[in-house]
Amino acid sequence: MALPTSIPSMPSNSLAADARSLDTLKLAAGSNDPKAAKEAAKQFESLFMRELIKSMREATMKSGLMDSDGEKLGTDLMDQQFAVQLAGMPGGLTDAITRQLTQQMTGGANGVSTVSLGGAGRLGATGGSSAVNPSASQSGFVAQHTDAAERVAQATGIPASFMVGQAGHETGWGRSEIRNADGSNSFNLFGIKAGAGWTGKVAEITTTEYIDGEPRKMTAKFRAYNSFEESFRDYARLIGESPRYAQARASTGSAVSYATELQRAGYATDPAYASKLSRAINTTLQIQRSQA
Repeated sequence: MALPTSIPSMPSNSLAADARSLDTLKLAAGSNDPKAAKEAAKQFESLFMRELIKSMREATMKSGLMDSDGEKLGTDLMDQQFAVQLAGMPGGLTDAITRQLTQQMTGGANGVSTVSLGGAGRLGATGGSSAVNPSASQSGFVAQHTDAAERVAQATGIPASFMVGQAGHETGWGRSEIRNADGSNSFNLFGIKAGAGWTGKVAEITTTEYIDGEPRKMTAKFRAYNSFEESFRDYARLIGESPRYAQARASTGSAVSYATELQRAGYATDPAYASKLSRAINTTLQIQRSQA
């Protein structure tokens, strides 16, 4: 049976929000019709935007004023409509996804697609799934550290995926771990500095800090540990006990919200830290699902 060469008719203001619609879109995107690829890309961007708006709303609105079923339904429909209006705009995800789908249809330069269509159906409160296929180093890093992170998560309530994702971002997925002067591993996965109150071991390295938005190289002292799990526990202790991270502790239902609150609290000086961290967390979630 031949594959359909055009996507089934869908209203311009509709959204592929159920599994049947997503399957239809993926089937159409796999055909050789450029129009089908464009429409599929737009619908996937709509779905992504809807979940992103939902995560932002959950992170910023308190319960009480809009708790009735009718009000929730109305808000959801409004968010859906807004997501559809945003999809397909210049500079958005639609053009990028369309290029990848077209490359896949034509075989591309090496026959490998970098867009995971299946990920669009798994978007949730974390603010979205990574669209790029994880690398071998990322998968290996997640496999190496998930067990330790899960043990710490059970004691602290900070999701293991959030901790592993942040450790991956801070260390370049294990490629740029902080080393002691003798070259041995400091086991510092989170870039936590050794302040005046730190009495443990110290590793001194050159790092990049952002001052007034400009990156600058400087020497800094970082905490050193005896194991990776000790690093996870110290990170969880820092987030769990410091008043400055109270909002981050209250935002563990969303990767975007958690990363945003960490940046607001001054965890890192990189102005794009929240965006980079949320992507790393979603990559970790994608890998953990595939390894489960």
